Amino acid sequence: MRESLQDEMRKRMARLDRMPTIPAVLAPLLRYLEQPLDRLETQQVVDLISIDKSLAGQCLQMANSPILGRCHDVENVRDAVVALGLERMRDIALSCSLLTLLPQNAPNCDIEPVVFWEHSLGCALVCREFARKIGFADQGKAYLAGLLHDIGIIAHLWVFPREYQAVLRSARTEHIALDEAEQRILGFTHCATGEIVAERWQLTPDLVAVIACHHHPANAAAHRDLVALVNLSDLLCRMWGLGHGYLEQRQVNFVEEPAFFLLLEECPSLRALDWERFTFELEAYMEEVHHLVGVFDRVQP
Repeated sequence: MRESLQDEMRKRMARLDRMPTIPAVLAPLLRYLEQPLDRLETQQVVDLISIDKSLAGQCLQMANSPILGRCHDVENVRDAVVALGLERMRDIALSCSLLTLLPQNAPNCDIEPVVFWEHSLGCALVCREFARKIGFADQGKAYLAGLLHDIGIIAHLWVFPREYQAVLRSARTEHIALDEAEQRILGFTHCATGEIVAERWQLTPDLVAVIACHHHPANAAAHRDLVALVNLSDLLCRMWGLGHGYLEQRQVNFVEEPAFFLLLEECPSLRALDWERFTFELEAYMEEVHHLVGVFDRVQP
């Protein structure tokens, strides 16, 4: 049964081109925004966002949201980039782009778009702040890796939405990690499907490594520091109520996690991190995520 399902998965994965906006808009935007902020040019960001009129409109609505502190109307994408700054506009553009990828009418879909994006955005924010605190070299890449780490779940919902319901029910009923339920029921996880999507999108090798190995960073052949950073950030979000719509029943000591020791090799300052203070600060990130996702949800067509 499991072998036949895996065969069916491979056949269906060949039809992933049905996922919208790939690669026409999202891929070139992702490739450009992977660069450090000091290398980005405002006009190039404006041009990329403006390729897709729907994306441009969503970005403008986001830029004019009171939640983002705007006092005056922003009328075009360039003004939005100038007003909010490249970092915030990058976050908005990527989030609005990726929101369009979830199937809107998946049969009996138990993953609400809001729940999925709260976890993805939460992980992105935590990754970036985590990177800042421990002196990780590329904080923008950390944010992007956190945002994209679960794209395999989107692939699952597109290629076999009905079969995936058993996975979701098992994870929620038993309060176990989603990848554990996937492995037991399907024989593969969203890491495997996500790796296929990442390679089709021609993402950089470090992002492919994160997507493929974020639950088991020791399996990554390279870029283990970034993979470990995402692993710990993902776990932090799941333990503090920003997971996949349910709470996992597990005890976690972060300084004993395998990812901690992998990350420590590249970022020795991790040992001095005040975990109690950092986890306390998570509450502020979670509140920001709830606000932002609420705005994203309202601006979707």
